[in-house]
Amino acid sequence: MDQSLVFDLDLINKYDYSGPRYTSYPTAPQFHDGFGEEQYRAAALSSNEGGGPLSLYFHIPFCDTVCFYCACNKIATKDRGLNAPYLERVYKEIEMQGRLFDDSRRVDQLHWGGGTPTFISHEQMAELMQVTRRHFRLADDDSGEYSIEIDPREASAETIRLLREVGFNRMSLGVQDFEARVQKAVNRIQSDEQTFNVLHAAKENGFRSVSIDLIYGLPFQTVDSFTRTLDRVIEVGPDRLSVFNYAHLPHVFKPQRRINEDELPPPQEKLEILKMTIDHLTEAGYVYIGMDHFARPDDELAIAQREGTLYRNFQGYSTHADCDLVAMGVTSISMVGSTYSQNMRGLEAYYERIDAGRLPVFRGFELNRDDQIRRDVITRLICNFVLDFAAIEGAWGIDFQAYFGADLAKLDGMAADGLLEIDAAGIRVLPRGRLLIRNICMAFDAYLPPASQQKNFSKVI
Repeated sequence: MDQSLVFDLDLINKYDYSGPRYTSYPTAPQFHDGFGEEQYRAAALSSNEGGGPLSLYFHIPFCDTVCFYCACNKIATKDRGLNAPYLERVYKEIEMQGRLFDDSRRVDQLHWGGGTPTFISHEQMAELMQVTRRHFRLADDDSGEYSIEIDPREASAETIRLLREVGFNRMSLGVQDFEARVQKAVNRIQSDEQTFNVLHAAKENGFRSVSIDLIYGLPFQTVDSFTRTLDRVIEVGPDRLSVFNYAHLPHVFKPQRRINEDELPPPQEKLEILKMTIDHLTEAGYVYIGMDHFARPDDELAIAQREGTLYRNFQGYSTHADCDLVAMGVTSISMVGSTYSQNMRGLEAYYERIDAGRLPVFRGFELNRDDQIRRDVITRLICNFVLDFAAIEGAWGIDFQAYFGADLAKLDGMAADGLLEIDAAGIRVLPRGRLLIRNICMAFDAYLPPASQQKNFSKVI
């Protein structure tokens, strides 16, 4: 499979409008409060009939300080005393969730996200994993994909040793930018030493994969400044990089209101930063996986993409497409069977549900057959850049051309522009179209609002 990428400025300018990131389909705006605990319980019990593996997600919402660019669900606080009452409820949720799923279903994936997962103490980290093991069948060896998000300011070499001991074998490090001026503007002061100490500790303790997160489009960034950051990252050679586009949506995310828009790089500079990033990482041997992600050619994500088995969910790209995702903690989103469900967003509401002995699901969505077919199409495109019509027809018993005739017509202009090729066999996204894969997927989105109503979605570039 050709995993090359072409940066075509004219096409990017033409197609750079807002749209979903497709961590799910249908996307979160379609979730509704008509789907609640009862519907989730039914979906969970029904999922046991297939007996497949599980993926667990735990949300730790607390952060010591707020990063102004942040669009995550978090609670900025200095009060570490909030950990105990929160984890007490999470443990109860683990017990309730564990009763719904057969003991035979092994946990192939586990992820702690935030917030800042390492905000909790070392003892609490070990205890959370112990409680999880008590109610779910975690892997006894190192074959599971067990990952955690790390803020290097909240982790030491001892933290990394402990995380490895309790079962984690993958991590992502939040960096964003090494430039002091940029860090000050976004309220994330983080020394090179803090970052590299954690990275070296991960290698010393046998973590199988380390990813570094960067953001382009932040205040005061220039091509030259971001080149310096990339050079530092490439020097230490992470397995993967996530280079996210900063989407400035202050009407949606309150912390972003503290960013001075006049200090953001202009659109042209931002595009030049992106082009430099692609060129720089490609020259360093990384391949573009998609949706801001790069990996070494021998990384399991790159291999899965070449083999056409890459998958995507709320945690990003994955090699495990057959897992039901069980998410625990405030605001977390599960994907079980043909359903999505989201937990209560506020701590008080979450605590109230748990204390009443109820699962804290407050909204969700049950996919109909058309939703499932379109999800399959979008997932294959956004992960593997190829869509085999026969594979979809065989999986769903449809005639692709007849079923998606109107949707395929939306791609004619993109095909003429060289973003993709369409023939009787399928769709192949070309190197010029890979940065614009969200645009291609939007053609199959039955719920997408008119462009004038997409203000809560980020720009594709």
